[in-house]
Amino acid sequence: MIAYEEKVAVVTGAGGTLCSVIAEDLARKGAKVVLVGRTREKLEKVAAAIAAAGGVCRIEPGDVTDEAAVADIAVRVEAEWGPCRFLINGAGGNNVKAMPTRLRFCEKDLCASASLRENNDLPADRGFFDIDMEAFKSVLEINTLGTVIPSRIFGLQMAKAGGGAILNFASMNTYRPLTRVAPYAMSKAAIASWTMFFAQYMAPAKVRVNAVAPGFMVNERSRAYLMTPDGGLSARGEQVMHHTPMGRFGEAEDLLGCVNWLLDDSASAFVTGITVPVDGGFLASAGV
Repeated sequence: MIAYEEKVAVVTGAGGTLCSVIAEDLARKGAKVVLVGRTREKLEKVAAAIAAAGGVCRIEPGDVTDEAAVADIAVRVEAEWGPCRFLINGAGGNNVKAMPTRLRFCEKDLCASASLRENNDLPADRGFFDIDMEAFKSVLEINTLGTVIPSRIFGLQMAKAGGGAILNFASMNTYRPLTRVAPYAMSKAAIASWTMFFAQYMAPAKVRVNAVAPGFMVNERSRAYLMTPDGGLSARGEQVMHHTPMGRFGEAEDLLGCVNWLLDDSASAFVTGITVPVDGGFLASAGV
């Protein structure tokens, strides 16, 4: 069994569907889990589940793109619990205002307004040239700096303490830029590059850095576009299923084996700088 007992695990995005399950699993295995996220109410639900199972955790609301706020969390945690030993960089997201509804350039794009839109005044039928660039920038920031900043702060803490393991969150978009999510795809491709860079940089400090790339997982966001209200498949869901050899969407629990392997200094002692797809075979299938 992985030596989590009494060691500090920081989980960002801990209120989300995937990382809440990871946080609960770490707590079950004896880690002292720090739940980081922007929405206290979501973190409180996860904390209640951990407490009910006899685990130990603490809530630290904060924005992972705010370096001063993350540094404050790190100082408090180290003073009261000791240094971070495991960091799961799960915070991230997308923004519908950065998503076009059209998939290809057409004559309508020639009429796109170059001015910034206010009050969510985006056309229902919009191409890439209609999207809100401030929303585009926000997606890049949360998914890239939201991983880099905690890695810098807690990675240095790990190095001073003698070692640790960092796990980043990539995506299927790391490998293939899916339609409508250009900034999300850009940022998730960057995560694989960042993982390799930081892994080689931190190796002398005995800090391993890897990433997991979830396939199409069912959460409150994906359910809306992959499934119909009655639980069937939407047109997009059918496309995904056509490219998924295992014939189902993933669940958060499907990540736990890979997560635990990558965090385990015995099982993955010589593993750093990699990104592992957990996707039901999606990347292996051309769909034809």
